[in-house]
Amino acid sequence: MVTDNFLFSFNASLKVEFQGSRVTSDGGLILVRELDERLCFGDLIAQHLTDSRRGKNTQLPLPDLLRQSVYSRIAGYEDVNDAERLSQDPTFRPIGSEKIWERGAALTSRLQSFETELLTQEGNLASLAAMNRESIAKAETIDSPQRVVLDMDSTEIRAGDCLAAKLRPGSVHSADDWDELLLPEIERQQKLGKEVVFRADAAFAKPEIYEALEQRGVKYAIRIPANDSLDRDINELLARPVGRPGQKPAVWYKGFLCQAASWKTARRVVAKVEFHFGELFPRVGFIVTNLETDSRAVVRFYNQRGTAQQWIKEGKQAVTMTRLSCHRFRSNEVRLWLSVVAYNLGNLWRRLVLPRKVEHWALTSLPQRLVKTGGRLVKHARYYWLLLAESHLTRRLFGSMVRRIEALPVPTG
Repeated sequence: MVTDNFLFSFNASLKVEFQGSRVTSDGGLILVRELDERLCFGDLIAQHLTDSRRGKNTQLPLPDLLRQSVYSRIAGYEDVNDAERLSQDPTFRPIGSEKIWERGAALTSRLQSFETELLTQEGNLASLAAMNRESIAKAETIDSPQRVVLDMDSTEIRAGDCLAAKLRPGSVHSADDWDELLLPEIERQQKLGKEVVFRADAAFAKPEIYEALEQRGVKYAIRIPANDSLDRDINELLARPVGRPGQKPAVWYKGFLCQAASWKTARRVVAKVEFHFGELFPRVGFIVTNLETDSRAVVRFYNQRGTAQQWIKEGKQAVTMTRLSCHRFRSNEVRLWLSVVAYNLGNLWRRLVLPRKVEHWALTSLPQRLVKTGGRLVKHARYYWLLLAESHLTRRLFGSMVRRIEALPVPTG
C-alpha cells in the first residue's frame, strides 16, 4: 500500500509528510528581496539587459530569471540542476513577479538556456558588468567613505565590494588586461572627488602600472619580488642578531630609493626583515610605494590586504565564485558575473542592513544563519502568509532588518 505519510515505530502518533510547494528552507531570502527593491535592482535589469526571446519563451520575465539565478547562489544552490526543486519553493515564487506566484519559477532547462544562451550574448555579458557596478554605485550614495582603497588580485578588483572581475585563459599572466579593470574604476572614483589608494601583490609589480598610477595621482603599495640588488641594499639587516633568540620575532624596517633597470625613475622601496625563533633564515619582503608615511606604517597598510584575501575566500565559499563548470568559456564568464552580483548583493545586505551586534558575521554565515530559515506558505483570499520558524533569524532580528531597509534613503543616480 502506498501512502503519502510516513509512520514510525518509536512514536505511533507521529506522521511525516513532504510538502515542497508549501514548505521552504530559505525564508531569509525575503529580506534580500526587500533590499533589492530598495536599491532599485529591477530598474537596472530593465535598463541594461536585452531580451531577445520570442513567443512562448517569454512566459517567464527576464527579471525573474536573473533573480532566480542570483538568489539561488546566495542561498547556496550552486548548480542549475537545483532549479527543478526550487521552481515550486514557497520563497522563490513570491520573490518574483505575479506571473510566477502560482505557476512557479523556472525549471532547469529554462534557467540553463537563460544563463548559457541569453546572457552569453555580447551585449548582455557587458551589461552584467555594468549592472553590477551601478548597483554598487547606488549603495555608495547611501554609505561611502571619501578615501577608497582598491585591492587588486589576479581575478578581480575590490574595495570591500567586488567592483570588477575578469575570467582569463590559463595561459596568460595574472596581470593581463589590468588596465581594463583598474583605470576606469580609478577615473570613476576620482570624478566623485575621492582619494584613491591602490594595493596589489607581486603579480602587479610592473613599471607600466606604477607610471599609470603616478600620472593619476594615486598612492600605491605593491609588493615586489626579492632579488640580489634589493638584498644588497639591506645587507646590514640580514645578519642574525647576536645572543639567544627570543620567542618574539625580531623585526626591522628600512626605506630606500631604488631604480630597477626597467624603471624610468627611482622609487621608494620599503623592506621588512623578520627573524623568527627556530628558523635559520630571515623572512624578507619588499614593497614599492609612493606613500609618504614611515616604513612601519607602509608595511602595516600593505598587510591589510589580508582582509581583501578573506573577502575573496568568502566569495569562493559563499557564492561558489570559482565553480565554472561549463564547456564554453563565454558561459563560464556569465557564471562568474552572476556569482559576483550575488556576492555584492549579499555583502550589501551585511553592510547596510545587519544590526550592529551581528554585523561582523562573515558572508559564509549569512546563508547558514539567516537564509536557511524554515517556513510555510499559506494562501488566503487577498494575501500570502509566509510563516517562519524562529532559530538564528528571530522575529526581533527580522523586524530590525526590515526597519533598517525601510530607513535607507532612496539611492540617486
